[in-house]
Amino acid sequence: MPDFSYENEAYENGYKFVCGVDEAGRGPLAGPVCAAAVILPENCEIEGLNDSKKLSEKKREMLFDIIKEKAVAYSIAYGTLEEIEHYNILEATYIAMNRAIDGLSQKADFALIDGNRVPKGIKIPSATVIKGDSKSCSIAAASILAKVTRDRLMLEYDKKYPEYLFAQHKGYGTKAHYEAIARHGVCEIHRLSFLKNVLG
Repeated sequence: MPDFSYENEAYENGYKFVCGVDEAGRGPLAGPVCAAAVILPENCEIEGLNDSKKLSEKKREMLFDIIKEKAVAYSIAYGTLEEIEHYNILEATYIAMNRAIDGLSQKADFALIDGNRVPKGIKIPSATVIKGDSKSCSIAAASILAKVTRDRLMLEYDKKYPEYLFAQHKGYGTKAHYEAIARHGVCEIHRLSFLKNVLG
């Protein structure tokens, strides 16, 4: 379970506002990538907080509201479909993470980033944490905000494009999704760069 070890280390080094940063939606065939940055109060207890992938949808939805309520500040941002296609998914993810950090109402002075690479363009000191969403409370909180926000967006897309079953798979490359693409072609939210092998 995540704890505040990484945050506390940053506090001991003199930082005051430590944000956790994570993304959701790097792998899907459709839709934008979403990132969140969250500053939690020191040693803030949120029962059940964990890596968003290890939680049920119902639990994520419940924690989403609790995190927003308890956070010192939070920010959610996207790397757009156009940015994914123009650059690549990694660059678009970095853009989203930078937007999330820059969007915090209380500016962070240190960032804990999920993964093994510091995104280009980050203007504050930072450290990476591999599997950070299961180790750091701030990153776990960010993972939940990003995941719930993106899933909700895909539910909206499902209403517009019901034939692709976005509510079911959230844009990921499931059998049903590939079958829908084979039957209906692509729609305007598909990542064509991800589908080159399928489309020929």
